[in-house]
Amino acid sequence: MVRGRHSRQEVSAAFEKLGGGFLFTEGPLWHPTGKFLLWSDMPGDHMRRWSVKDGVTTFRKPCNMSNGLTYDRQGRLLACEHATSQVTRTETDGRIVPIATHYQGKQLNSPNDIVCRSDGGIYFSDPPYGRAKFYGVERKQELAFQGVFRVGPDAKTPELLVDDFDRPNGLCFSLDERRLFINDTARKHIRVFDVTPKGTLTSGRVWAETKGDKPGAPDGMKLDSAGNVYCCGPGGIHVFDPDARLLEVIDTPEHTANFAWGDDDYRSLFVTASTSLYRIRRPIPGLPVF
Repeated sequence: MVRGRHSRQEVSAAFEKLGGGFLFTEGPLWHPTGKFLLWSDMPGDHMRRWSVKDGVTTFRKPCNMSNGLTYDRQGRLLACEHATSQVTRTETDGRIVPIATHYQGKQLNSPNDIVCRSDGGIYFSDPPYGRAKFYGVERKQELAFQGVFRVGPDAKTPELLVDDFDRPNGLCFSLDERRLFINDTARKHIRVFDVTPKGTLTSGRVWAETKGDKPGAPDGMKLDSAGNVYCCGPGGIHVFDPDARLLEVIDTPEHTANFAWGDDDYRSLFVTASTSLYRIRRPIPGLPVF
C-alpha cells in the first residue's frame, strides 16, 4: 500500500515477489549493461543474482557476509563485508582486493552501506552490526566510535569524515553531489552534509525524521531522478521531496532493509525485505550507479 501525505486514501501497490526463503536480504544493486541484480544474504554468507532470463542464482559464496554493494565509475563491484570488516573491490580479472580495512591501526567496525561519487571518491558507513551473531561474526569492537569514511581514487587508507553517529547506515548524494545524506538507524533521522571541493563533509544537520508506529527504522536510502529521497523507516519506505517534506510511505510486504533502482527505464524499485526479494514499479525513474 502507498500512503500519501495529503490524503488518507490508500491505493494498491503491486509488489512482485522475485524470490524468497532467504535468511536476511540486503544490498541490492542493478547492473546497467548486464541487466541483472545482485544482493546480499548476510547470514547465509551468500551473494545472489537475479535476472529475467535466469531467475535467482548464486553469484558468490562465500562472500564474507557482504552487506552494501555498489559499482565504482569503472563498473567494478564494491562490497562492504561484515565478516572481515573491510571494503573490497572486484577487479576486471576477478581478483578481490581490499581497499579499506583499518583506521589508525584498528580494524573497522563492519562497513555497512556504500556509494561512489563521480570524482571516484568512495563513501561508506561503519556501524558495528557485523560484530554480532547472525548478521556477522561476534567479536569486540576495536574503534571507539561509529563513523563515515571516504576512500579517495588513489588512497590506501580510509579518511574519517564524521564520528558522531550512533548507528550510521544508508547514504546517498544529492543530484548535484554537493550534499551527502546519511541516516542514523538508532536516532531514526536523516542528516545532510555539505561536500567540500576536497570531498570532505561539513555543516552536518538533521534533515528529516522517519516517524511511525510500525516496525522499521532508517536503513537503505536512494534518490530518484527528481531529487526525492527514499529511506527505509517505520512501515516501509518513506519518500521525502527535496525540501524534506514527507510525500508518502510505501508499505512493504515484509520488513525492508534496502532497495535499488533497476530495469531498462529505472522505474523498478527492487526491494530486499527480510527473507524475500520484491519489485515494484514507480512513476518517477531512479538513477543508475555508473
